[in-house]
Amino acid sequence: MAAFDFILSDPPSESRQRELWLQHAVGFILLQDVRDYAMQQIDPLLNDDAKAAASKAINDAVYGLMKVLDGVTGTLTNDSWRVSLRATAELLDTKSEEVVESFDLMDGDGMCMGYHGWIENDFGDVPPFMQKPRP
Repeated sequence: MAAFDFILSDPPSESRQRELWLQHAVGFILLQDVRDYAMQQIDPLLNDDAKAAASKAINDAVYGLMKVLDGVTGTLTNDSWRVSLRATAELLDTKSEEVVESFDLMDGDGMCMGYHGWIENDFGDVPPFMQKPRP
């Protein structure tokens, strides 16, 4: 399922808790829309060893993305210039489209650290998502 198949939970009011919640929301989106999407593309006719290798490659690629988001990697430089990639998570009010909170992922607790919990479905004390009610 994709992230849009879920409902965003209400953000915590306390600043630090909301910051963690926002980081967990980013992790959830990346796992649903990148990792789980890729996992669904694995050919079901592959043998178990090939499926395991494909799953490992997907996990390694997503972890590599987390390293770029953390700023551990993702920089190209020479003696005069540097290009780096930055990603920002934003919490927006859906009525006004106002940015309520903006957070540079490089300033977070670590997407790489979060990743290991996220693949075990641990999204913190206040998970950023809820299941949509069934029609």
